[in-house]
Amino acid sequence: MNFLAAGLSDVGLQREHNEDSFCILPEHRLFIVADGMGGHRAGDVASKMATHAIASFFQATSSEDATWPFSFDPHLSVDENRLITGIKLANRKIFEASIKHREVHGMGTTVVGALFSKEKDKLYVAHVGDSRAYRVRDGEITQLTRDHSLLNDYLLVMPDMTEEQKEELPKNVITRALGMQDSVAVDMVPDEPQAGDVYVLCSDGLSGMVTDPQILEIIADAGTDMENAAERLVAAANQHGGEDNITVVTLRFSG
Repeated sequence: MNFLAAGLSDVGLQREHNEDSFCILPEHRLFIVADGMGGHRAGDVASKMATHAIASFFQATSSEDATWPFSFDPHLSVDENRLITGIKLANRKIFEASIKHREVHGMGTTVVGALFSKEKDKLYVAHVGDSRAYRVRDGEITQLTRDHSLLNDYLLVMPDMTEEQKEELPKNVITRALGMQDSVAVDMVPDEPQAGDVYVLCSDGLSGMVTDPQILEIIADAGTDMENAAERLVAAANQHGGEDNITVVTLRFSG
């Protein structure tokens, strides 16, 4: 499988600065989106620390199957272990910096990362928070990740909640992020790409402004041009209000 990838980040229409970050490392088949949070630009620091820490880990361990200082999970593949380790290292670095430096105390970031394994022809998607991964295949869009949000946590316990009950819960409250504690649980979703599949990694500045059917339509219209797809997705989020920073990575597989 071959792939084409593109990324774009935009401040949006209502924020003064951009606290999102993204990273594309084609040589490692690694793609990351992070959405920072915290006052006085601390979110900017956290998201950049996340993408840099994960990328640096992959670059430093390119010839190893390293998971140090975390234990290797035998139930997961080497690639899955490496992706989770990179994210856990990022969490620890952000948490330690938050404790040491008063000006960024309490900073954190969501993250969604995808790693393509050539050996297994699988795309491993790992995430913490409400940054999402979508797959577009054969005219259908599927959300691969599950938001770590207050609403979703309630739905796990009370799946039969009425729409009125859902409306009473505060919106956009996430229950998991990098930098909040010394350790973090990372969710992993393996997927098997097919020729023509397009994957979208994004911050909630896109998913909160543009519906899934609209994302599907934009990806379909863009065809094989992943840069155009990313640009059109960001433009759509701004057209719908641009209430948050918007970051998108688009990834297309071909035979």
